[in-house]
Amino acid sequence: MTPPPDLPEKDALIAALVARIAELEAKLGLPPKTPDNSSVPLSKGQKPSEPSAPKGKAKPHAGAHRPLHPNPPARRDVFASACQGCGADVSCVAQSPCEAYDRVEIPEIKPDVTRVSLHGGVCPCCAKRFKAEPPEGLEPGSPFGPNLRAFVIYLRSVQGIPLARLSHVLRDLFGLDISEGALVNILDASREPFATQTSLIKARLLAGTALASDETGMRVGKGNWWLWVFHHADSAVFIAAKHRSKAVVHAFLGDWRPDYWISDRYGGQMGCRSGCGCHRQLASGWEKPRRNIWTTAFFAFVLTRKLTNPARVAFSWGYAIVAARTFQNVPLRHWNRRLRRTKRHRIGSGN
Repeated sequence: MTPPPDLPEKDALIAALVARIAELEAKLGLPPKTPDNSSVPLSKGQKPSEPSAPKGKAKPHAGAHRPLHPNPPARRDVFASACQGCGADVSCVAQSPCEAYDRVEIPEIKPDVTRVSLHGGVCPCCAKRFKAEPPEGLEPGSPFGPNLRAFVIYLRSVQGIPLARLSHVLRDLFGLDISEGALVNILDASREPFATQTSLIKARLLAGTALASDETGMRVGKGNWWLWVFHHADSAVFIAAKHRSKAVVHAFLGDWRPDYWISDRYGGQMGCRSGCGCHRQLASGWEKPRRNIWTTAFFAFVLTRKLTNPARVAFSWGYAIVAARTFQNVPLRHWNRRLRRTKRHRIGSGN
């Protein structure tokens, strides 16, 4: 800043600066700008500091801890040899348990490999060669035992681990090198035992008086399949099929029918004597709309949603109930006619 040449102008400048200083000092006493008292955005607001110690709970509850093992396989009793207070020898003093805790650890896991050598030779009597019989449970064939086979089936079928990752899991956790082809052979060899158990479960299902069934979609490879279930209180059989037709039901049940069959009203299961309550209620609402005002309200809601633009009008259940009371005594053929006459808008019109 260039100072003014004469004294009157200097006095005016000093007066202006003094007034500016007084204005700035007055602003120092104002509260800082925050999102609460100004247009400062919320992201610029600074939270106040809180005490580092957490607040105590208003209603504290008893702490939970891991219970001690009821029958630990190993125990270790540790006795004190010196006093923590004065250092005196207390090894000869009678001592009682003061604290008990468990230390849980996984033992080293490594494959248990048994080398079986069948010895033989030449018979001195008949001059023929002989060989020892293999011991029970260690017959020649697959080198993998039943426990390893069951573990592979569990990880593949229940946990859903892919074959490549399953091979890595067995190598990293157990130090067992096993190829994907060997895993496939293990799974393939389990077909017959599982089929036997499935037949036993099916026989238990068909021996009862009640049966429930349902189906849902599932992906098998790159195709859309259907997963069927037939079950009662303690047994269930799942069947994966390529189709949803009634042929799956006939193939499983044959000519047998339970006294009480619980299912939905899907065409493949229409031979049931008892249907799902929700499906049966909706069906009865279509057949006899005068009997159930709430079911009729549901179909009135569906009808109004189809006759209007849902992007512009939001119908509520209250409006649907009013519509249901209005159309409650309307015959079913009128509902069907109204649905067939649903207005269709031109693509791109926006109405």
